[in-house]
Amino acid sequence: MGNIYSLFKVASCIKSQRLKLAGIAALHFMGKRYIGVFLDPVLACNFRCRMCYFSDEKKRREMHGIMLHEDIEAVARSLFHRALKLQIGCGAEPTLFKDLPFIVSLGKKYRIPYISLTTNGNLLNRDSLMALASAGLDEITLSVHGVKRETYEYLMVNGDYDKFVSVLDNVKDVKVLYPRFKLRINYTMNDDNIKELPLLFETFPNLPVDILQLRPIQKIGETDYDNFSLNKIVDNYDGIITPLLRECRQRNIVCLAPSPRNLLILEDNNTGEMISEATYCYVSPHICWHSDYDYRNMTFENYSRKAHIGKSLLKKVFLPRRKKKVQVTRKINYIIK
Repeated sequence: MGNIYSLFKVASCIKSQRLKLAGIAALHFMGKRYIGVFLDPVLACNFRCRMCYFSDEKKRREMHGIMLHEDIEAVARSLFHRALKLQIGCGAEPTLFKDLPFIVSLGKKYRIPYISLTTNGNLLNRDSLMALASAGLDEITLSVHGVKRETYEYLMVNGDYDKFVSVLDNVKDVKVLYPRFKLRINYTMNDDNIKELPLLFETFPNLPVDILQLRPIQKIGETDYDNFSLNKIVDNYDGIITPLLRECRQRNIVCLAPSPRNLLILEDNNTGEMISEATYCYVSPHICWHSDYDYRNMTFENYSRKAHIGKSLLKKVFLPRRKKKVQVTRKINYIIK
């Protein structure tokens, strides 16, 4: 699967969440790939980003641990054969794990169609990027919270703007040898950085980005940054985000952005939550998917039979519809342009 975003775009065109659940159930019973494995091989971070729970000293003390090679191999035996995507780095900084190419190679050994690494990028250099691409990494996702140096380094505490720029240059070099290698940028929008977005392509005219995700700030624990208002983002949607979507389209860049409505209200998301529960498989030094899942001694199929996952999926397809409105955005539905 050369571009998983094409699949996401097709899925986003299917409005019926129940139909999506029915499709997932069918894939489950046919023994096909449909889960996403989200792996944190190490629980630590070299940054203290103000919008992240790693800015909270108590949380930093709680988040610790590193997976051994044999642990990751056990996870691979247990889950990778059913994975549509492997996401390395979810709630921590994966480049603190010293052998990332090992994980990527393992994913390719099990023929996972798409492997992505999410990172702040400051510990990467040209050689390490080349090693990851050579191992089979399909995409690197850089977390970015500011276009200007002062904003980037203010919001991404311990971050070095020059290293970020260097990573962008190194990605260009990697793409020469590995043209299918993709760069994704995740930009978390807030009141203090939304107005810098129009400067993105002016500041980096040759930005080698393939996917741009515009993420509205959300509260994910106790953080240094405490302004979670989305009003300025909504007020500037037509003046900033809409033109950026248009420019991305002109540059052949996939852009993931919430709709203006979804920034303010989330409606009837019961089945959407079910889809996430059915496909999202998180693994870290202390957690694997469900609390009773033993990846060292169970396969996905063993656990599915024990937990009656197939029956559970079918029940969800035919559950009575429950309407609800939530005034705080918890799960953002992105439009894909």
